[in-house]
Amino acid sequence: MKIAGIQFACSEDKEKNIEKALKMLSAAFSEGAKIICFQELFNLFWFPKNRDEKVYEMAESVEGNTVALFKNKIKGTDAVVILPIFEKAEEGYFNTSVVLQGDKVIGLYRKIHVTDIPLWEEKFYFSPGNTGFPVFETIHGKIGIQTSWDNFYEGTRILRMNGADVIFAPTSCAFKSQHIWQTVISGNAIMNGVFIMRVNRVGSEEAQDFYGMSFCVNAEGELVGGPTGRADSVLLADVDFEKLKQIRREWPIMQERQPELYKEILRED
Repeated sequence: MKIAGIQFACSEDKEKNIEKALKMLSAAFSEGAKIICFQELFNLFWFPKNRDEKVYEMAESVEGNTVALFKNKIKGTDAVVILPIFEKAEEGYFNTSVVLQGDKVIGLYRKIHVTDIPLWEEKFYFSPGNTGFPVFETIHGKIGIQTSWDNFYEGTRILRMNGADVIFAPTSCAFKSQHIWQTVISGNAIMNGVFIMRVNRVGSEEAQDFYGMSFCVNAEGELVGGPTGRADSVLLADVDFEKLKQIRREWPIMQERQPELYKEILRED
């Protein structure tokens, strides 16, 4: 099965960003992609570079116009699309990935580990996610999502324990961190026996140069797609579930876990 990640440069014009995203989605369809993931906060410029109360006006609900446009776009298809948006919900504001299948919302994942460093001042805008680590049973397989900073914590293991075969990692990373991301994500894929596709934004904005370099690795940490370059791109990768079963037999890491010995990880100090 072919999956895709879409990276592109965003402007401060939300409508133009959405228009570009829809065109690139059509390109992914033309290549036969069945599951397509966009970059983190895909339809907005990187506003967490600083703190600005006015930005809250750009947040929207899962029932808002952006999700509605994409539902209409994929209506009548068998596509699954992951839309990372700035969500306004009753319980707060979240960095949320909405999962669409056809013209239905089948679930959402809210980023749990919210970064708070210079130029990524996300705690000003987002509450920590309250969805846990859902696995989405799509018509093309079981998938999970780990948004940006989430990839450095235990969520990938939980998703694998709950049956995920493919994990999508939408990010917004700048400067020279590609080697860190590729190493961490490859390690997560190996330790948990899953495919992982990292989708990173591109483009030079006011304070950051986002470098793209999206990629996909298999459960042996081998590249099966990308890295892409630094321009607007559609990353394509083939995921072979029979090969995945073979790798899991050869590397039975999950079967040898001894969780009764790992209780110290729950210490809060």
